[in-house]
Amino acid sequence: MLNITAARRAKRSSVELNMAPLIDMVFILLIFFLVNTSFVKESGIEVNRPSAATARIQQKTAITIGIDKENRIFMENREIDVRAVRANIERALAENPEGGVVVVSDKLSKAGVIISVMDGCRLAGAQNISLAATVPTK
Repeated sequence: MLNITAARRAKRSSVELNMAPLIDMVFILLIFFLVNTSFVKESGIEVNRPSAATARIQQKTAITIGIDKENRIFMENREIDVRAVRANIERALAENPEGGVVVVSDKLSKAGVIISVMDGCRLAGAQNISLAATVPTK
């Protein structure tokens, strides 16, 4: 009787699940999604954009600057001064040299402020500067 019990115990092999390949696969998926994700930094304000018949959708936008109807300038969810636009754009372009700048302004913002912001972007070295607009509905 003792030999039969020992034989049954020997036949029972514990089934183990090897977790190493599963963990490797999870890390590979994580790296894949991090590499293929584009991080867009918003200006941080809601504006009423003007409409333009020639407006085009831009696929790659790295840097967004917002100007509200009180002519306050916002970048990365914080208010900045018009004199600080150049330094902020230089810092953002150091992180992403190929990035373009999109100026999102309200309909009621002054043209002088928009020009000052765009001038600061150009002085910072930005090559692609766009002014955001909405496509009019037909």
